Amino acid sequence: MSTTRQQQPGDLGPEPGGAGAAPAVPARESPGVPGGAVRRLALGAASGIVPLARDFTRQALNDWGWLPAATADRRAAAEDVLLVVSELVTNACLHAEGPEELRVGCDGKVLRLEVVDRGTGHPSPRTPHRAGRPGGHGMFIVQRLCMDWGVMRTPGSPGKTVWAELAAPA
Repeated sequence: MSTTRQQQPGDLGPEPGGAGAAPAVPARESPGVPGGAVRRLALGAASGIVPLARDFTRQALNDWGWLPAATADRRAAAEDVLLVVSELVTNACLHAEGPEELRVGCDGKVLRLEVVDRGTGHPSPRTPHRAGRPGGHGMFIVQRLCMDWGVMRTPGSPGKTVWAELAAPA
């Protein structure tokens, strides 16, 4: 079962060069993505941020050959990425004064997601985790689906970058 909206035939995310689209740019030796491609999407003034971030990521996955998926395992890996993007962006919307930028990078083995926000808090899974209760599952989901995740802060700058890494499908 898909955790994201059903994709319409020919729907590959935002149109290249269209509203909300950001071109691929070479990686700047970003942790987890040395020599890979990094896509950036400004989110600060956008509306419909979570679906926009998901569609942007879906387009990157398509461009990098993750989608359309040839096997159920590859489809599941892509859906995990889209779910983690949704959770990180939603968390920034709810708890961190909104996201500023989404970065999606892939070096062929690891896909790294980064959400830059203005918040001062530190995300963490709620403990104890209460399955079956509404809300509070975002960072638990991120922790379960990702190889690793964390928070980077830039000294002297407000906000933070919450990052997550997932293994590329075999």
